[in-house]
Amino acid sequence: MTPSPGLDRARYDRATAHLEAPLAIVDLDAFDANADDLVRRAGGKPVRVASKSVRCRALLERVLARPGFAGVMSYTLAESLWLARSGFEDVLLAYPSADRAGFAELAGDPKLAAAVTVMVDDVAQLELIDAARAGGSQEVRVCLELDTGLRLLGGRVRVGARRSPLREPAELAGLARAVAARPGFRVVGVMGYEGHVAGVGDAVAGRPLRSRAIRLMQAAARRELAVRRAEAVRAVRAVVPDLEFVNGGGTGSVQQTAAEDAVTEVAAGSGLYVPRLFDNYTSFRGRPAALFAQPVVRRPGVGVVTVLGGGYPASGAAGADRLPEPYLPRGLRYDPLEGAGEVQTPLLGAAADDLLIGDRVWFRHAKAGELCERFDVLHLVEGDRVTSAVPTYRGEGRTFL
Repeated sequence: MTPSPGLDRARYDRATAHLEAPLAIVDLDAFDANADDLVRRAGGKPVRVASKSVRCRALLERVLARPGFAGVMSYTLAESLWLARSGFEDVLLAYPSADRAGFAELAGDPKLAAAVTVMVDDVAQLELIDAARAGGSQEVRVCLELDTGLRLLGGRVRVGARRSPLREPAELAGLARAVAARPGFRVVGVMGYEGHVAGVGDAVAGRPLRSRAIRLMQAAARRELAVRRAEAVRAVRAVVPDLEFVNGGGTGSVQQTAAEDAVTEVAAGSGLYVPRLFDNYTSFRGRPAALFAQPVVRRPGVGVVTVLGGGYPASGAAGADRLPEPYLPRGLRYDPLEGAGEVQTPLLGAAADDLLIGDRVWFRHAKAGELCERFDVLHLVEGDRVTSAVPTYRGEGRTFL
């Protein structure tokens, strides 16, 4: 049973009473429950963990030790190499790189070359890697990325992130042939991330017409992509019969993507922490697991308190949905004239009158792993105790972007 927010607040306050705020926590009971839900939704296909959404080695290790999870999806080449040197044996870099020093290291080290797969969608990227080898002769594992965007009205309207230029099956097969003809490279996988399905909530609070439009768009996108992805995979397999994996999906589309026969594994990461942008889905409900606390430092008047800091906006198109959510106690909101401040943040609402100087307000970040760029340590909470503290990437001196 999911605990009530009020009970959670009391637990978190007790668990961290000996710590100074600002601080960040991960509720391990919620984290593990979310992991179980991802595995259930994946329907027997392995879940590759998106490190961008976790950014903590200890928690990556924790989730990969659970049945149903296999491999990491990384976000920079430097991070990929660091993880591989740290013992992670299956790292898929989800974005192309221009890190020449990193490619030289990859091509010169058998252990790294065996563990890391890089993303390619253009012959020019192969040329960059070759030019960066610096004498390294190791075979580079390559994944090809399929553009998953939905095109409407004869292509005049596009829905979906602008990622790979490879849209048609013949285009992927053509690049697969180019890789096969180039010594020192091997195609091992195909990836397609349907962010317009996996990363867009279909139940926007107070927006029923918009929500219905999103659901209609996503249903059309899933149908179109399932056919095109299957054709693309067949075309690539005609060139590379021993293709190792076909990756797809994200937290918001795990069950739909896993249902495609062409897909062999799904990716997810945000579903472990469940930030606020993942509240608006009809297909699943996660438990908020990652939070941060800011201390009350002022009481300017009735119905208002001020907390220290808190201006941690998420990436993406700027808007109110990119701000952290004042989560506990319930009933607090930003001052529209100030928003979330770099050094201080006023919060309005009746709940403010019950807060004293030194009390904590608990926030949820809009996105998952970006929280870890603000804190060196995550305090791991079990029940009403902090049972350990683990470094984030930042806490290990690693800020990859």
